[in-house]
Amino acid sequence: MKLSRSFFTLYFLIIACFGVLSYALDELWSKNVEQDVESYTGYKTFLMAIREQLLAHNDEQWEQLVSTASQRYQLTMTLVDEADVETLNPSLQFIKGEDVTVYYDDDYVTLFLPIANSERVLILGPVQSPTRPKTEALVRVAILLLLAVVVFFWIWPVSRDLDRLAVAAKAFGDGEFNATVNKADSSLVQPLIETFNMMARRINHLIGAHKELTNAVSHELRTPLARSKFALQVLRSANEAQVREKYTDSIDNDICELETLVNELLMYASFDSQQPNMALQATDIIALVNYQAVEFADQPANVHIETPKHDVMVRCDPHYVNRAVANLLRNGIKYGRGEVRIKVSVVDGYCRIDVEDNGDGVDDSFKKIIFDPFSRFDQSRGKDTGGFGLGLAIVSKIMLWHKGKVDVSDSELGGARFSLYLPVMSA
Repeated sequence: MKLSRSFFTLYFLIIACFGVLSYALDELWSKNVEQDVESYTGYKTFLMAIREQLLAHNDEQWEQLVSTASQRYQLTMTLVDEADVETLNPSLQFIKGEDVTVYYDDDYVTLFLPIANSERVLILGPVQSPTRPKTEALVRVAILLLLAVVVFFWIWPVSRDLDRLAVAAKAFGDGEFNATVNKADSSLVQPLIETFNMMARRINHLIGAHKELTNAVSHELRTPLARSKFALQVLRSANEAQVREKYTDSIDNDICELETLVNELLMYASFDSQQPNMALQATDIIALVNYQAVEFADQPANVHIETPKHDVMVRCDPHYVNRAVANLLRNGIKYGRGEVRIKVSVVDGYCRIDVEDNGDGVDDSFKKIIFDPFSRFDQSRGKDTGGFGLGLAIVSKIMLWHKGKVDVSDSELGGARFSLYLPVMSA
């Protein structure tokens, strides 16, 4: 397997941190141990016992007694004059008094004990430090090696996942908008990879939608512009007032069509770019539906309303929900044959608003894309009846903002049934 530079950098950084920490702790421990007499209680007690033994004899016998004790206990002990201590080792100095002075030198220590009422000093050492056995150092090295192995197997999957993420991000930046990263080997990087994949899919979807929108707008603009261009050419050569009036009206209709397209396009673009700040409030859906029925009372269609006897309260923005219901009613009147029914019911915790008509309905193949922008089904919902395929896309956006949904099915009246679902407020 190939080890990347990022892996080595991260791995050696962590190992170096462990090493520096171990060295710092070791130095701190060493400085404290140099003055820690209590850590050498055994040597201290031994020296004091020898001193008591010396004081019980004449000073002429002290040398022999120290030599005998050294051989018997296999410890290096000497008896020197205070003035000669520094000549043994200039770095070793003792504090005059009756206490033991301890000096630490790596894995060895030297202890000094002045003999009262004399100019002599009893020296023990250098002897192996009782608090720094070799096994302790070996254990510490073994622990560091174990940590190095653990860190290796912990860092390697993380480094590999980060390298894969970097490759995917570079490919995405080079224009491969479908670039994603497979599931991570490390749980630490998995949330980051999931976030990247979600971002990549979202951007890819937005770019695809932008291309589709651009193509659709270009197609929609081309037709009225071509008709207007043709009408202008006819007007230049027309002499009869009736012909001129006919093609003038045609140009006027094309301009109105372009204006309507631009307005709907701007509205959809504002809805698609980001969710607006909605004024959510408790809303009586039955009152909202009745209001819409009154608004469309002068239309050439019979609008029937079926609502439950109890109130149906929904937390929503009435302005946008009114717009969604109005769009469905407008479609029902436009594509139906004079009969539209609005039905309100509560199903599985959702307020369901059905808008049905008695028109030709929607083909099953078209139901899958009917809520996409600029989608039109030529046989039943064609351009000849008006519209640009943006109204239902706007309704879908409004439902998405309210954590609801919209779908289409066949109506008992013979036409289409569009259903809005909004979460009902809990009691």
